[in-house]
Amino acid sequence: MTLRHFDLCILGAGSGGLSVAAGAARMGASVALVEHGKMGGDCLNSGCVPSKSLLASAHAAAGARQADRLGIVAGIPPIDQRRVRDHIADVIAALAPHDSVEKFEQLGVTVIAGQACFAGPAEVAAGDERIRARRFVIATGSLPVVPAIPGLAAVPYLTNETVFELDELPAHLLVLGGGPMGVELGHAFQRLGAQVTIIEQATILPHHDPELVAVLRRCLSDEGIVVREGAQLQHVRRAGRQIIARIEDGAGAAELTGSHLLVAVGRRPALENLALSKAEIRHSPAGIIVNSRLRTTNRRVFALGDVIDGPQFTHVAAYQAGIVLRNALFNWPARVDLGAAPRVIYTHPELAQVGLSEPEARTLYRNVRVLRAPFALNDRAQTERDTSGLVKVVVTSHGHVLGAGIVGAGAGDLIQTWVLAIAQRLNVKAIATMIAPYPTRGEANKRAAGEYFAPKLFSETVRRIVRLMSHLP
Repeated sequence: MTLRHFDLCILGAGSGGLSVAAGAARMGASVALVEHGKMGGDCLNSGCVPSKSLLASAHAAAGARQADRLGIVAGIPPIDQRRVRDHIADVIAALAPHDSVEKFEQLGVTVIAGQACFAGPAEVAAGDERIRARRFVIATGSLPVVPAIPGLAAVPYLTNETVFELDELPAHLLVLGGGPMGVELGHAFQRLGAQVTIIEQATILPHHDPELVAVLRRCLSDEGIVVREGAQLQHVRRAGRQIIARIEDGAGAAELTGSHLLVAVGRRPALENLALSKAEIRHSPAGIIVNSRLRTTNRRVFALGDVIDGPQFTHVAAYQAGIVLRNALFNWPARVDLGAAPRVIYTHPELAQVGLSEPEARTLYRNVRVLRAPFALNDRAQTERDTSGLVKVVVTSHGHVLGAGIVGAGAGDLIQTWVLAIAQRLNVKAIATMIAPYPTRGEANKRAAGEYFAPKLFSETVRRIVRLMSHLP
């Protein structure tokens, strides 16, 4: 067994691990990267990239069906699910070189294929290799949660790791889980022509502002998606080629018949086989325990991304990679601050949020103001005949931006204005006074910010001043 020494050893070649590896190598550190699966991790192979590629096909199909509202007669497009599957594979293949072994070896990273496990507080074993390093980073990501539902093991269910391999469109897709993954994939398959039922034991998208979720829920319903909230899945069984799901909700018990079942109830940290106890690293079912510097209970070891308790987003893992690099290489006490971390649901309309929602803000602050700008009042939205949604901003009485949410076309891009505002602690005045190009949906951000000043600007006091001024020469 070969013993090798490095400055930094990273476990996991997903988004977070790759960011740390690339940054450390470019700064001159000797880096080992251990991965037992595919380079690029979940995001590239079974998460963000394939799901957004599927959504792109779905939105194109919906655009063709809805083109008549713009005077274009396109009709119902035929869907070739095998070509959709190939499109997804082509996108992954186009991006894979950026995350490849060859790319990272060119950067000077030593890539080791194998399952990593700790052999002690300062040593990792991977196949025939033993690695000692000054610092370690655990970035092994997460796996789909498969709930203990009677009968589930006996039916051919799908997860995000298998759903993108379908070469036939489901006739009726039953989606278990109304979180981001369930809602996005359910909407995608509905727009491609499948019948879709979402089964959620609570409410869909519970971590988002209820007012904004209500807009999205209505849009999903208008497109034909059936959302069963407050529904418990009691058991599932096969009946020929069909899957029968028995649920119970406020209306009583019911049986739903579908052609496919997608399990999308969340993800769990990938901790198996790491032998964390040998490295004296504490963890819980929610993930590895870290402090604000992302350091574990073993001072040599850091952890980031889905493997720790927190938001499970690629952009958050990339941000955390920067925190780890500063701490691990320079012992610079950089600390995590996710107060300005955005979260986006890539349906149509999109739903994006940053900072506090209105309910959260009202529990923490006494004087909260809510500013709104509906897209129905936005000229660009009207030209596109796509006016669903609004911009909603929560501020203090002094105009400090606490949070913002947008539901509407392009919300994921529009929210970036408010990400910057919160990160840089800008007053809402900065957004209200900026010059926004016309006609753009971005004007809705400016319009919402301007609502903060409307009560004073259009008050009776101002009216009196204008009348007095009118008598001056």
